[in-house]
Amino acid sequence: MKIAISTESTVDVTEEIKNKYNLKIVPFTVLLGDDAEPDGKISGKDVIAYVDKTGKLPKTSAVNRKQYEEHFKNVLKEYDAVVHIALSSEISSACANAKTVAENLENVFVVDSRSLSTGVALLCIYAYELAEKGLGAEEIAKKCEKRVPFVQASFVLKRLDYLYKGGRCSALAFFGANVLRIRPQIILKNGKMQPGRKFRGNFDQCIKKYVEGTLEDFSSPDLSHVFITYTTADEQTLENVRDILTARGFKDIMITRANATITSHCGENCLGILYINDGKAEK
Repeated sequence: MKIAISTESTVDVTEEIKNKYNLKIVPFTVLLGDDAEPDGKISGKDVIAYVDKTGKLPKTSAVNRKQYEEHFKNVLKEYDAVVHIALSSEISSACANAKTVAENLENVFVVDSRSLSTGVALLCIYAYELAEKGLGAEEIAKKCEKRVPFVQASFVLKRLDYLYKGGRCSALAFFGANVLRIRPQIILKNGKMQPGRKFRGNFDQCIKKYVEGTLEDFSSPDLSHVFITYTTADEQTLENVRDILTARGFKDIMITRANATITSHCGENCLGILYINDGKAEK
């Protein structure tokens, strides 16, 4: 059976990774004022430039049912089945839309990742590897669902500007964080973004503490794959994070820049490490 692995543009992978794992990606829509374009055609850089110029956040629109129907039907022209790994249902209506469409199609299985960005990508890679081993689509979906609770997705922010503009933090928290130079960690827990540790001071030092603290808090990683995903960061910062992960024993360290949708919510100077924290579990 020929199985396709599908997801949305919020997966935040490079073209190289997309091609390596043959991912079928359906885009969110990003609106910069009156200009509405697919996520991917509008980049994270475009989002930052727009906010700097206007002081306003872009709007993002989830994949709707019609778009999913067209996407799944097009994929099924070449494949026998589709396993679709969706952005967390707690964050977006996309997952619910995908599931509704899948109910009326044969051999389309939707998995709620309860994650975002390259946390979703980790499940896509796992699904691809299972398909390569010859497993059926329904079995792949079930195995992915079992790993969902173990996806460690988190990031650290230099500032709360975008979260404040988007109504995701209070004016008091925004003001206090900036005055005290607090760099908050955001963790995906039960499919939702929640506060984690708080770091203070130089951002590069905060990133180092964040990475080391995350590896301490989630200390049973599957060392096969890990992502370093960012909105903006300099090369030395990325190399420093890579060095820590290499020392920890991760084999495949992938560095990706967030697409427009994720950047619209997180803003500049945001970096996360993402891996599956079930290294002692049977896959």
